Amino acid sequence: MRLFSVGAGASDERARQGVAEHPSAPIPIVGPGIGETIRVALGETGFETFPLMLGAAEFGWNVDLETSHGILDRYVEFGGNAIHTADGFSGGRSEHIIGQWLRSRGQRDRSVVSVRVGAHADNPGLGSVNLVRAVEGSLTRLGVDRIDVLYLDATLDATTNLEDTLATVEWMTEAGKIGAVGAFGFAPERLVEARILASAGYPRIQAIDAPYNLVRRQPFEGDLRLVAGAQNLAVTPSHALEHGFLSGRHRSKALTSRGVRGEQLRGHLNRRGIKILRALDQVAEEVSAPVAAVSIAWLLAQRTIAAPIVNAFASDHVDELMQGAGVSLSRSQVAELTRAGN
Repeated sequence: MRLFSVGAGASDERARQGVAEHPSAPIPIVGPGIGETIRVALGETGFETFPLMLGAAEFGWNVDLETSHGILDRYVEFGGNAIHTADGFSGGRSEHIIGQWLRSRGQRDRSVVSVRVGAHADNPGLGSVNLVRAVEGSLTRLGVDRIDVLYLDATLDATTNLEDTLATVEWMTEAGKIGAVGAFGFAPERLVEARILASAGYPRIQAIDAPYNLVRRQPFEGDLRLVAGAQNLAVTPSHALEHGFLSGRHRSKALTSRGVRGEQLRGHLNRRGIKILRALDQVAEEVSAPVAAVSIAWLLAQRTIAAPIVNAFASDHVDELMQGAGVSLSRSQVAELTRAGN
């Protein structure tokens, strides 16, 4: 089913003149967002979101406040309602920017706000004290009373007793500060341990954020996916476009930017990466959609995936990304893209 048809909204005059619109041309929106009624259950959290979460990793870092608010506005115009950030993004500036936007637009009650904690320099890890401080800091910066989905980031902390962490989460949930619990950087065996603790009455982890896309297939396609399926976890994969590589915008090592991001992009411009881009180009032409949208559509075609997390640098990027929720890939197209990345 197409949610956002490419070229939709073109005037009758343009149609009579036979003017062809580029697949990435902005889609005019009149009235309520055309995707406002499109919602998927976020696992068993009780929340329903648009099948594409807007990531805020660039807010306050590569994207200033005004541009960030423009990106958020455009996302909501399409009917989006799920915003994902972390207390470590830009040292907390990302949360400040989102908080200002929520207040100025009156969007708090209509938005599902998820926050990843555990990697902020001031409150690293998932120990009880740092966890409470991290949550309180995020609530203050966002200017909200509750974090809808709190993702526990274990990348800097593999030693803290999980029972203590979940006990702290339980206390904050009962205090109304947390709506549901997710995990990031958890090994499959730790998710199994968490489920055992949940059976004893501790809060249950109901969502996981795992980097996953056409280029980065492992480690998700393994035990992690099996555990996610067995526990009915909502998977909200981050790095859905692999730092922009799967948008198709970066195809030359000579033209990629310098710095960490440039090195990441150049690392994918190899035989396998070019093969993936060619497969994306072919499918994009077949479905008349931007390459970025096809990359998102491939993710949504994978079992257990609820809503990919995608970052944007400009409001016009949102136009391309949101089309991914409306692109229906055939089985053969999904298989072709999958083979290209093998």
